[in-house]
Order: sequence, then structure tokens, then C-alpha cells
Amino acid sequence: MKELFLFILLFTPLILKAYKKYDFYQNKDYFIQNTIDTKDIEKGVIRAKVDGRWQDFKLIELPKEFLEWNFQRRLLMIEKIKKKEAPDWAGPHNGMVATYGAQREDSRFKINVAVKGMGFLPKKEKIKEVINLLKTTFNDSFEKKVSILESLYKNGKEVFDLTRQISLELYTDKNFYTQTFLNQMVNPACAIVFLDIPSYKIKCLAHLLHPNNPYLTEYEKDVWEYANLIHDYFHGESPRKSIAVIYYVIEIFDNTPGKGKGKKIK
Repeated sequence: MKELFLFILLFTPLILKAYKKYDFYQNKDYFIQNTIDTKDIEKGVIRAKVDGRWQDFKLIELPKEFLEWNFQRRLLMIEKIKKKEAPDWAGPHNGMVATYGAQREDSRFKINVAVKGMGFLPKKEKIKEVINLLKTTFNDSFEKKVSILESLYKNGKEVFDLTRQISLELYTDKNFYTQTFLNQMVNPACAIVFLDIPSYKIKCLAHLLHPNNPYLTEYEKDVWEYANLIHDYFHGESPRKSIAVIYYVIEIFDNTPGKGKGKKIK
């Protein structure tokens, strides 16, 4: 019994420390990602702490071939939905997000991959207009809402910011961190692969936005609102709102079998 008591006395602090190692909320109702600095984002530059070192990265626009594939596949998906057919699992919506950086208590590994719903983010000067459009038509008929999505994709190059993608972190809260969230908070570098022919891989920096963060800019608040709204617009209203994730595009590769072979496009 004495030995057991000594064991508990010695090792309980270590166990608690392991669980509290990644306490990003720190008894608040929000977190702040301290590995991303966007103060020069208007200049096309983002600063991030990658592999333990602060570095500057230049944003790029998604290339013509990626945009044509992405918008066309989304429009084809809409056509299938109109015909009451099930949408494909492959394509631009389901991105496989690879991350690394932190070891969760239930694993020996820091690497992770997870499928995330991906989409485009409206340009800064258009995002409020698009948010208003989605809000005012949220309760319209399914057919009307599908036609609005179709219009957005048909005019995608004019509507959307081509230097980024958007997604949601659906399952993280202050009591549970997904491995993706944990990795991106510690090391925001990640890769997104889209299963399709052609197949593309984007290397990005992930920027996580919690709505209660008092330091969010007006634009970041709009991004969070849009990300949740566009998700609920199609899937139905969620029981709770989620963390938004901006994926800033740094590099893009063609992973298509045969012609692509993982070659860098830009």
C-alpha cells in the first residue's frame, strides 16, 4: 500500500501535466492560435511557426486548371442533386487533410489525416454581400437554394478569393481536441489532397478562428460566419456553431496518375 501511495504521489503530477500540455482554451470560452501571424496578409504574405521556427510564406492563386476542374465538378454535383441522385464522394468537396505536430494522449504518433468538407471563400470585398444573400434565402425552397449555389460557382473567379480554401472544425470543443485541430494549433503546415481524376494536392497554412476570440478582425468574423452559414445552407442548421479554418494556399501540385506524378504546378 505504501508503494502504491508513493507511485500515485510521484506520477500523478506527470499524468496531469501530459493532459494539460495542450490546454489551448485555458479556462476561457475561446482559444487563440499563436502560430499564425496575418498582419501582412494584404501584401500576400503570411508568417507562421512551422517546425518550431517562424517563417514568411507567400500566398499564391489557385491555377486555371485547378479552378476549371473544381468549379465544373461542383456544377456537375449540383446537376446530380437536381436529379435526386446521390453526389459523388470523390471530387473537390471532400479534401483529405494531412497534418503533423503534436502527440495526443491516445496515440504514439503526431501525424494525422482526416477528410474535411472544403469550399471557396468569397473575396473580402464580397463576403458581406454573399452572407446577406445566404441569410435572406436560407428558408427558401431547396430548388432556389441550389440555383444560388450554382450561380456562385458559375461566377467563381469573380466571387471567390483564389488564394484560400475554407472548412470547419466540427468536433473540437474545450473538452475534446481532434488530432487535426491539435496539429494545426501547434504546426499550421498541412496538405490537402483531392481524390479525383485529375487529382490535386495543395500545401497550405491553416488559420483557425473561434467566434468568441475577442481579437478577431471584422473580416475574420465574417469568414467564421460565412463558413458556418454555407455549411448549414446546404446541410441544414447545425445544433452548434463550429470553428472555421482558412487554408492559405502556398503551393499546388498535380497528383494525377500518369501525367501529373506529383509535379509542382506553382
